[in-house]
Amino acid sequence: MKINSETDKSTMKYQEIIPGNRLKQYVKCYYIYESSSDAAFDDTVFPSGCLEIIFNLGSGQWQTGTADGFVTNPPIELWGQILRPLQIKSVGKNTMLGIRFFPHAAAYFLPDKVDLFNNQVADFTDHSGNEVKGLHNQLLETASWQQRIELIERFLTQKLARTENKLQKGVVVSGVMHEMMQRDFFDNIENVASKYGITSRYLQKLFLQYTGLTPKLYSKINRFQNSLKLMSKKESSLTSIAYDLGYADQSHFIREFKSFTGLTPSGYSFESSPVTAAFTGN
Repeated sequence: MKINSETDKSTMKYQEIIPGNRLKQYVKCYYIYESSSDAAFDDTVFPSGCLEIIFNLGSGQWQTGTADGFVTNPPIELWGQILRPLQIKSVGKNTMLGIRFFPHAAAYFLPDKVDLFNNQVADFTDHSGNEVKGLHNQLLETASWQQRIELIERFLTQKLARTENKLQKGVVVSGVMHEMMQRDFFDNIENVASKYGITSRYLQKLFLQYTGLTPKLYSKINRFQNSLKLMSKKESSLTSIAYDLGYADQSHFIREFKSFTGLTPSGYSFESSPVTAAFTGN
């Protein structure tokens, strides 16, 4: 495992760590997020296409916005697929160790259908019980980040060994996703399904089961995330970004961007969104 990128923005520190060989086809990265300030701040997170498990190891709290106001997140958070802008609040000094799964891979480590967790931050102990509570205690008692990652990898490897029956179907979903992520992908879902000897209806079912998303929605979120990365570089105009990413026109780009952020591309600022800015490396 190695550090992949690091962003230090005043009181915030974000690092990504590449997983070991056994887990690198399932885990996109581990990440460390630290905030050294006691000051509270609000932010909004956007759909990423990935599910995450986050261990809170600091003295502060993370809170999530709901219709009734902000609620404090559990010590071990399971982030399902977020399909719309979600308000969050950081209170106090936070230290977080996150596991960001590839879109199809969290299903290998969860006992329930992935789409059941859509648009929510659940308590992972409700689904992994004493086993994950014990891991959390070990992480709190361990000072070395290297040793913490080793504990996480041991935990995930043991879970993976119990879910071999899910692996074959997940390979199909992973293969389709790889095709859809290519810049020149313009195929329809029926043609893609036929390449794998299955119906488009069955492919839709598999996609929902393993990612919590339909193929069409996954494609939209993936393209939106690519637009954020291009915008963060500040090297291209919004019109060029819309064209390069295959949007039908500028209004199409604006409409989809707003559905995921609540803002237009021209109205969005990385400076006003410190968490998103850190996670995109801006």
